[in-house]
Amino acid sequence: MIRTSFVIVFATLSLSAQVKITQGTGRISVEIDGRPYTDYFLSADGNKPYVYPLRTASGILVTRHFPMEEATGETHDHPHHRGMFFAHGDISGVNFWATEANVKAPNKGSMVLKKVVEAKGGAKSGTIQAVFDGLDPQGKPMMTETRTLTFYPGSELRVIDFEIRIKALRELKFVDTKEGTFGIRLATPLSEDKGGKMVNAEGAQTEKNVWGKQSPWVDYFGTLEDQTVGVAIMDNPSNPRHPTYWHARAYGLFAANPFGVRDFTGDKTRDGSMTVEAGKSVTFRYRVVIHPGDFQTANIASLYQQYTSKK
Repeated sequence: MIRTSFVIVFATLSLSAQVKITQGTGRISVEIDGRPYTDYFLSADGNKPYVYPLRTASGILVTRHFPMEEATGETHDHPHHRGMFFAHGDISGVNFWATEANVKAPNKGSMVLKKVVEAKGGAKSGTIQAVFDGLDPQGKPMMTETRTLTFYPGSELRVIDFEIRIKALRELKFVDTKEGTFGIRLATPLSEDKGGKMVNAEGAQTEKNVWGKQSPWVDYFGTLEDQTVGVAIMDNPSNPRHPTYWHARAYGLFAANPFGVRDFTGDKTRDGSMTVEAGKSVTFRYRVVIHPGDFQTANIASLYQQYTSKK
C-alpha cells in the first residue's frame, strides 16, 4: 500500500519552519529551521550559476561534493556537473554546459551576474531572484536569464521550485544535443552504478529504460548514511516539449533535456532544436523534491499531481 503521509506533510507545512536567506559575496546562503541548507553560487568567475549542496530535511547531502570540495570515495568525472544547475551544450554554437576554466571545450560561453532582484526568507518559503547575462566567447551578450528559486521548508521534504526566463538578445538556437539542460549531480552512493535506482512516471527503471525517454517526472533514490533517500525532478506542463526527455545516467548525472531528440532517439532524421527569435522569451519551470524513502513511500506521483494542480 502506498503511503500518503509525505503529501500531507508538504501540504501542511510546519508552523515553526523558517527559511532564512542571506546575501554574501558571490553567493546567497539558505538556512531552514536554523540549519544550513544550501548556497546559490552567482557565477562570480563567469562559470554557470549553481546551487550546492542539496540536503534532505534530516541533513543528509544528496549532491556530489566534487569539484567544489573533496570527499572520500567520490567520483571525479565531469567537473562541470556542479550541484543543481541549468545550462545547455549548444546555444547558437556556444557551449554553456561545460564552462569551467579547466575544462577543454570549444566555444565556451560565460555567465555574468547583472543584479539580485530578491533575496527574501519567510515562514512558508524563501525566494531568490537573480538576473544574468549569457555571453558568447567574444564577451558579447546573447541572452538575459532571470532565474527564480523558491525554497519550501517541511519536516520530511525539501522542495525547490526553479524557474528560468530566457530573453533572446539575438536569435537563439538551442541545438539538438544530449549535453543539457536542467541538472543535478547526485552524491556518488546514490548513482545506479553504486546501487541506486531511477524510475520514471511510467514505471520504467534503470538508465537503459529511462535515459532518452519522455516522462513528466523521474525519481532517483538510493542509500546514504544507512538511510533510503531520493531526489525527484518534475517537469512543469507549461514547459516546451512537455513531457521532457531525460539525460539520466547510471553514474549520477540527473537531468531534464527537452532538446536532445536526435541524440536520445538515435533517429538522424529528427531535430530537437528550438529557435527563439531576437526580443522573444522562453520560460522553463521545474520542481525538485528531496525526500526520505523510495518513490513509492514518498508518493512522488501524488506530489507531482499536487505540483501541477497548484493555482
